[in-house]
Amino acid sequence: MRMLIKIAWRNLWRNKRRSAIVLLSIVVGMATIVLFDTLSMGMVNQMLRNRVGNHIGHIQIHRAGYHDNPQVAAVIPQPRSVEQAIQQTPHVRYYAPRVLAFGLASSAMSSAGIQLVGIDPQKEQHITLIPSSIKKGRYLQNNPHEILISTRLAKKLNVQLGEKIVLLANTVTGAVGSDVFRVVGLYETFDSNFDRTYIYIPITEARKLLEIPDGVHEFVIIADAIDWIPAIKEHLRGALSASLEVLSYQDIIPLLVAQLQLYQEMIAIYYVVVGLAIAFGIVNTLLMAIFERVHEIGVLMAIGMRPLKLFWMLLLEAAVLGYLGTALGLIIALLLYWPLSHTGINLAMFSESLRSFGVGAIIYPVLTPAAVVNSVVTLPLVSIVAAVYPAWRATRFQPMEAIRYV
Repeated sequence: MRMLIKIAWRNLWRNKRRSAIVLLSIVVGMATIVLFDTLSMGMVNQMLRNRVGNHIGHIQIHRAGYHDNPQVAAVIPQPRSVEQAIQQTPHVRYYAPRVLAFGLASSAMSSAGIQLVGIDPQKEQHITLIPSSIKKGRYLQNNPHEILISTRLAKKLNVQLGEKIVLLANTVTGAVGSDVFRVVGLYETFDSNFDRTYIYIPITEARKLLEIPDGVHEFVIIADAIDWIPAIKEHLRGALSASLEVLSYQDIIPLLVAQLQLYQEMIAIYYVVVGLAIAFGIVNTLLMAIFERVHEIGVLMAIGMRPLKLFWMLLLEAAVLGYLGTALGLIIALLLYWPLSHTGINLAMFSESLRSFGVGAIIYPVLTPAAVVNSVVTLPLVSIVAAVYPAWRATRFQPMEAIRYV
């Protein structure tokens, strides 16, 4: 086998220009597909991370049926016992209660439909990315009549810091509750759809507005690590009554989670497409090389080289070309990936479009083990498979005819 590899390497570089062109195509194809994979994975992961970090959290607890049909009256019964169960659950890092309602925000100039979120600022600041997204002003401090809105909503309502907004929402009795709030902060996330609707007020003010003195619609939980989410979910389901629902972020945004899984399956198709493009170059190169060496192949067969051994020698030429190109391409891709994973790729010119998908203007590539495995396996395998036909053609030569071939 060592001798065959040595011969394959020597034969590969008989025509340096042709082999170098094919090798370059493999290197470029490998580097391009790996960088495309890491960039796309970074974008999808950022979408998921932003959705989870902006509001959803790792796990949510509601009254049964609330997630599908949110109603003001559907408060969690005995929230104190639920809070105790959360505190006794292992691997829960943070949790926070919320009061939620749909309503209307009005200023002197305009109005907009909103998602009202009543929060405990001390607990909520550990749950979401909103505190780090403040552009002007400050975060809530549990003071009466404070409100935190997005810069996008402030522009729509034509209000500034310190100005007042009127909130209207249906109370638990069906009446319309209203109150006046002063803007203390403006936030801006990477999700423009989220920024259009979500506003924050202290949970005590939300309860007063909706007439639910001790009500809680939702508990949000952050786990110590993503891997602990299933265990926490199962523990809480066993500890809480059947009148409550415990949902992970996979249950709440299944389409986005499915999109991530679908992407991981689709990227394999891109590897195959690039592999097929390279395969045609390898087939052409090996066919030309074989027909240039018909006389040599005839001599080898005449002195006793078996067709199977000849077949393997030609496959080794393709394998050497495939693995060498893959190694060089992967090295180049990693050298480009390393700085980009820290600085990101600035797509500021498309920032508004990206924000509509919940993605920031700077995309940070993410290299996964699957990307490395796909790159290391796919192109070398394609190179070997592409060489089967040329190698088979070579074994069909008749020694005497091949020796006379000119």
